[in-house]
Amino acid sequence: MISRALIAEAIGTAWLVFGGCGSAVLAAAYPELGIGFTGVALAFGLTVLTMAYAVGPISGCHLNPAVSVGLVIAGRFPVQKLGGYVAAQVIGAIGGAALLYLIASGKAGFDAAASGFASNGFDAHSPNGYSMLAALGTEIALTAFFLIVIVLATSKKAAAGFAPLAIGLCLTLIHLISIPVTNTSVNPARSTGPAIYAGGWALEQLWLFWVAPIAGAIVGGFIGKFLDGDEKAT
Repeated sequence: MISRALIAEAIGTAWLVFGGCGSAVLAAAYPELGIGFTGVALAFGLTVLTMAYAVGPISGCHLNPAVSVGLVIAGRFPVQKLGGYVAAQVIGAIGGAALLYLIASGKAGFDAAASGFASNGFDAHSPNGYSMLAALGTEIALTAFFLIVIVLATSKKAAAGFAPLAIGLCLTLIHLISIPVTNTSVNPARSTGPAIYAGGWALEQLWLFWVAPIAGAIVGGFIGKFLDGDEKAT
């Protein structure tokens, strides 16, 4: 039987992809609507902030395979649950991207492959033409910082009730930094959903947006654990 936690992770990740990528695909492409680059960054932060309060008590609101891996490294999440969480997150991301595709394709002339469909990329597919090495370094570093914030903001030593704000604002900042570089991943599930519909180069470059966030999460998990001290997974 599928647990409530896995369903919560799938729904939460679907919301992240639909809300964050949807802001880019449906609104940011039209400057007259006023959302722009900053609006997309804020949209991603808001998806995590809202779901942290909604499903956090049910699943912990990871919404991201890299976060789940980092929390295992930090001793905050049991490794036995990792596979189920990652599967639920990827399924949710694909579902969120499917809903976005259904809506976006209602506009005459829409082409997911031609638009990129908010997919992550490097070299010619980086928004500002950044190299594979730049993309790799950006995704590793920013995911590491993201995990440090998550681990320390959710510590028993941290102020109660403020973790969703810190995490949501951190994700907003991450997007403000890295949208020009990679279109911002720090989340393999978020990268997978849109890439399936964009196809082509997006699928060919998808490997980097699994490898780099997970590598960064491992680093961030170790640093967060060191700074916070040992705390057992439950």
